Amino acid sequence: MIVDGFNRVHNYLRISMTDNCNLRCFYCMPEDDYEFTPASRLMQAGEIENIARIFVEHGVNKIRLTGGEPLVRKDAADIILRLSKLPVKLTLTTNGTRLHEFADVIREAGITSLNISLDTLQRDRFLLMTKRDQFEQVRRNIDMMVDAGFHVKVNVVVTKGVNDGEILDFIRWTEQDPIHVRFIEFMPFTGNRWNSDKVFTWQQILEKAGSAFDMVPLQRDKHDTAKKYTVPGHKGTFAVISTMSAPFCSDCNRMRLTADGKMKNCLFSQTETDLLTPFRQGADIVPLIYQSIRDKKKSQGGQFTDKFEMLEAGLIENRSMITIGG
Repeated sequence: MIVDGFNRVHNYLRISMTDNCNLRCFYCMPEDDYEFTPASRLMQAGEIENIARIFVEHGVNKIRLTGGEPLVRKDAADIILRLSKLPVKLTLTTNGTRLHEFADVIREAGITSLNISLDTLQRDRFLLMTKRDQFEQVRRNIDMMVDAGFHVKVNVVVTKGVNDGEILDFIRWTEQDPIHVRFIEFMPFTGNRWNSDKVFTWQQILEKAGSAFDMVPLQRDKHDTAKKYTVPGHKGTFAVISTMSAPFCSDCNRMRLTADGKMKNCLFSQTETDLLTPFRQGADIVPLIYQSIRDKKKSQGGQFTDKFEMLEAGLIENRSMITIGG
């Protein structure tokens, strides 16, 4: 087992397949012109499989594939099917634009749960937020996966003054469809123009939800990042990921592997450990994995606390979100 200095067992690995994406969401990508990582510097399909296998041999039983947008990678199907042969629960986070091309592969891989990012239910706002006219395609693909019996979570990054007025619309969506909406507090990453005034908190989301709905809190499972609720009579649920206002680090079990083979022991960690270079050189990367987790901070990479109002985003040392993986 991979255990840190706070006795937290790490059995969940998030693997970014690429830092490329076909959308341009402001909270994820830097505002400046961004150059995607050359293919030669990315983990190749066999390397992803073999490095993942090492993690599984040391206790990992869940793997989530992320990006960028994982399904824009040319060998995405090959990677998904390779990892499906490992004894893990395999899941995927996607922006939903290409799901219609991969539905059969996802089903063949035994994936039953998907996280799909959708920050607005308005086509014009979607275009404004992503700089791409893909709203209708994403909605069709969400409906397709729900109709096919997949457990679909819809990730909504809530930004004050941008889409906080749609919270009730997203909750109404859960009435007729078994959609599981997850409102995510806006988090600071390099280049995403974060400031505390843009954070719409868990408490504010609940206040807005409570103005129109009766809510019942659902039991929290171990390692949950989301505070979950249901509205009686609704087929779906909603939840809040309160990273900024009420962090949930005490039983964290997550590790991250970037598309270029760097291990991050926390989403907000200042440091990262290169696994790909020594792996390519034939070295044993197991000690590096264990040392990375031993170095993990108690909360939020040791960079800030839940008093986010005092945070100066420019002082945070980290990558942009797209280069870390969602």
